[in-house]
Order: sequence, then structure tokens, then C-alpha cells
Amino acid sequence: MPVIVLEARDFASPLFFVRTWEVLSSCITFSLVASLEESELSSDSYQVNHINTFQVFCMFTWCFFFTLSLLIHILSVIQFHSLIPISWKNLTVTVAVLGALMCLSASVVFPWIIMDHQTVWPRPVAAAVASCVTFFAYASESYILRTQAHEQRGYMGSMPGLLKIVQLWGGCQMILLIVDTVRNPSETVWQLWVSGVSYGICLFISLVILVVILGDFAGRCLLPFDRFLAGFSLIGVLLYMVATVICFTKILQFGDLRQNVKKSAEPVIMETVVATITLLAYTVDLAFSIKLLCDRNHT
Repeated sequence: MPVIVLEARDFASPLFFVRTWEVLSSCITFSLVASLEESELSSDSYQVNHINTFQVFCMFTWCFFFTLSLLIHILSVIQFHSLIPISWKNLTVTVAVLGALMCLSASVVFPWIIMDHQTVWPRPVAAAVASCVTFFAYASESYILRTQAHEQRGYMGSMPGLLKIVQLWGGCQMILLIVDTVRNPSETVWQLWVSGVSYGICLFISLVILVVILGDFAGRCLLPFDRFLAGFSLIGVLLYMVATVICFTKILQFGDLRQNVKKSAEPVIMETVVATITLLAYTVDLAFSIKLLCDRNHT
């Protein structure tokens, strides 16, 4: 099959400019962070133990989505995506929305934990600004794709699809926080195990759903796919309810251990906020799934 190159008017489309913006801003961001010296990072003794974990997370986020955006950009230009055995419209929406959420997390974590708050250095400030610009680039692409017709944006561009991307984002954040907790233990073993297993199961389910949707495997399921989605949403609600209760329990424990608040507050606050948002996403998704099942039973 011959490769068809975009017409001249397509190079002036909003998607072309936004994806070019994503590639450039993400490249600038991880290049600036990679050039930072140790003296430009946080010197707070309570945060030094967390810097390596979160710095790896930020670098992975910028590099990973830079690579994905570059591939999508190239495939769109040469119009080679029709030969790839995946749902292209679902893939582009997923990368745009998940990239916006992950870059937003990196834009919060980098200045909050990694940057030095005692001395203002130009390169860390420029990196933080570039990360925020990258987030706005992905958010702009998400908005452009969301405004397209329903047939063009696919399932992941609908409200249930966006909720599943939020669930996937929450699972990625939780694995990061679990890794940081293992490296810097500040809670009892049972809390760590229960939280870790809950987050791991939910992340695995989210990845399975994403693969099924991107690969258009929904029609090959033994049971109707909407019932699978409802069941998975129910499991996510139950597991994240347990994890959220544990998060608030750890916050309440700070009242008895005030000398450790500064040492452990940041990861626990992040975990509680993300767990609450993800629980809300699972709850709303479950409501959508139940409504869909009821509507189909009536018809």
C-alpha cells in the first residue's frame, strides 16, 4: 500500500501544531532536568530520601510521552497509522489525556519535592515552566480531540472512556507512591500490603481494559463487554474504598506522631488526594455502567 503524505493544508491544522508543541516542550523539559546538578536539587533532609524516586518518575513521564507523541506525529504525517492493528482514534485520545494527567502530576511533583526551595536556580525554574507548558500542550490536544465528532474520537473520547483514563492515571501514581514507601518505610506492614495489592489489582484491570479497547477485542469476550466493565468498576470501587480509608487512617495517625509529620506528609497527602480522585472516577464509571446495562435490558 503506498504511503500518502499530508496535503499542505494539513500542516496548518490545529492537531499538527499541538503535537509539534508537545514534542518540543517535552524534549526541552527532560533536557533541562537531565542537565541539573545535585546542588540545584532540594537540600531538605526530610525530602532527600524521596527525590530519587520522584525524579525518576518525572523523567520517565516526559521521555515516555515525548516518544509516544513523536511516533504519533510521524505516523500521522505519513498516514501510516492505517496499517497498525490498533484503534488509532482511541490511541490518540488515550495518549493525549493520559499525557496531560501525567505531565500535570510531574509539574506538581517537580517544584514541590525535587526543586530546591532555599535557593532559586534558573534551570529548575525553566524546567518547571516547560513542564507546565507541556501539560497545556497535551490538554489542548485533548480538547481538540474531544470536540471532534463521536465517530472520530472513539470510545476513549466519551465520558466512560475518560474515566478509565483517570483510573489508569491513578493506578500509575499509586505504584509510584508504593515504591517510594517501600524505599522509605513510614507505615505498618499490613497497610503497605493491603494498599499495594489493591492498587496493583486495579492497575492490572485498567491495563487489560485499555488493551481490549485499543485492540478492538471487545467482540471476542465470552460475556458482553459492558458486563465486564461493570464488574471491573465494582471491584475498583471496593478496593479503592479500602485504600482510601487506610490513607485517611495514616493522616489521623499524624496527630499522635507530630514529630514525623514533616518526614512523611508529602507522600501521604499525595496518596490520599489521588486515591480520592480515583475512587470518585470508579464510582461515576460504575454508575455509567449500571445505567447502560439498565437501558439495554429495557430495550
